[in-house]
Amino acid sequence: MVVNYAADADGAESVVSGITGTGGRAVAVRADVASEEDVEAMFGQAQEQLGPLTALVNNAGSIGEQASIEEQHEDALTRLMQVNVVGPMLCAKHAVRAMSTARGGKGGSIVTIASLAAQAPPGDLGVVPYEATKGALVTFARGLSNEVASEGIRSNSVSPGLIETEMSASTQGVGELAERSPLGRPGQPDEIAGTVSWLVSPEASYVTGTDIAVTGGL
Repeated sequence: MVVNYAADADGAESVVSGITGTGGRAVAVRADVASEEDVEAMFGQAQEQLGPLTALVNNAGSIGEQASIEEQHEDALTRLMQVNVVGPMLCAKHAVRAMSTARGGKGGSIVTIASLAAQAPPGDLGVVPYEATKGALVTFARGLSNEVASEGIRSNSVSPGLIETEMSASTQGVGELAERSPLGRPGQPDEIAGTVSWLVSPEASYVTGTDIAVTGGL
């Protein structure tokens, strides 16, 4: 497994250690997904060090500026779109090239991490542009499923609810919303990882074009 990171090298290495410690194979690769040059290099390293690609999890993302739309800055909006929308598309582009049976690949699975915010915005948090990017990802994953099904590739999205991460901790108002969920708590990253693991596994071989909500009932 390739663990991509943009800035948190220590975090990426911690994930790699967890994988290798249980007998898996993993390497950390720095790449800005908004840069096609970086993305292409990352996929090259992945195949050189770990062999043929069979799965991609599009998980890179940014919350952007937490402010009302009239206070948003153009450069911040552009960067948000580049990371949250263009980045996953670039990664999917190179994953399809590597996995497509029409190109000699073995087929595979693409899972794109969207958000509950795409369909049920969680209140007035000042993250409307972020919500819009996640809506774009749900649409992209569904459309991609139709385009690449004949090439042995499945494409799905996962829409987490309020998950306890560094990003959510830095977003004002998220904690209060999590307490209002039917389960009365935020979700944990492992609770999303289980769904993603299932989607990339053979057990989900007939699942494509689907968005799975993991929201704690929200």
